[in-house]
Amino acid sequence: MLLDNTPFRKIKKLTGQAIGDFSLIEAGDRIAVAVSGGKDSYVLLHILDQLRRRAPIQFELIAVNVDAGFVDYRKDVLKSYLKDCGFQVHMEATDCEQIIEEKRRPGSSYCAFCARLRRGVLYTVADRLGCNKIALGHHLDDFIETLLLNQFYSGKLAAMSPKLVADNKRHTVIRPLVYVEESDIIKLAQQNEFPIIDCGCPVMGQEDQKRQRMKQLVTELQKENRDLKRSMIRALSNVHPRHLMDHEVTKRMGSGA
Repeated sequence: MLLDNTPFRKIKKLTGQAIGDFSLIEAGDRIAVAVSGGKDSYVLLHILDQLRRRAPIQFELIAVNVDAGFVDYRKDVLKSYLKDCGFQVHMEATDCEQIIEEKRRPGSSYCAFCARLRRGVLYTVADRLGCNKIALGHHLDDFIETLLLNQFYSGKLAAMSPKLVADNKRHTVIRPLVYVEESDIIKLAQQNEFPIIDCGCPVMGQEDQKRQRMKQLVTELQKENRDLKRSMIRALSNVHPRHLMDHEVTKRMGSGA
C-alpha cells in the first residue's frame, strides 16, 4: 500500500487526468504493465492499481517483466516484492543478451537494440496473456527529453505518444505518466522504499550522455522559467502545422485540400 501523501495524491491526480484526456483505459481492458524494477515502473504499477480499485469501470492489470538475460539482473528481488504486494505477475526469461552480442551492428546502440528486442517480447507476451494494452512508465521528462533529442540529433519534430496503436494492430501502448514529473516519481519511490534494481547490462550508464545533456539543459532553463516543463508538454498537444515546414502539409495547403 502506497503512503497517502502529497506526492502520491499529485501523481494519482495527474495520471487520472492523462487517462481521461487521452482515453487510455476503457472498460474490459486487460493491461500488461511493463515492470523492470526501476522507480518509474514501480510507481506506474502502484498508481494504476490504486486507480483501478475506485474506477467506475472494470479493467485488469498484469505486471509483466522481461528478463533480457543479464547475469547481474536481480529479478528474484522484483518477483518477490510483486508477489508480496498481491499483483498478478508474469516473468518472461529471454536470450536477448545473446542475440545482442551476435546480431548488433558495430557502432550501433546497444541500449536501442535491447529495447527493440524487449518490446517485441512484450507484444508476444501480451498476446499470450490476452492483454490488449501495454502500459509503459515514461514520464513527462522523458517526453520532453525525447523531443529535444529528436530535434537536435535526428532533425525531426517527434517525441512520444501517450496512446499509440502498435504496428501489429493488436495492441495499444499507453503511457499514463505523461503529466508526471520525474522529481515527484523519485520522491514517491524513496518514501515507499521500493526495492530498486538495475538492468545489469554491461553498458549501463554509458549510452545516455545525450539524454543527460538534455536533462541538464532543461534544468538550467527552468531556473529562468519555473513553468518550462509544463509549457513544453502543452506544446506537444498544441501543434500548428501551417507554421512548420512539413512538405506534405505545404502540398495540401497549395492544393486546397
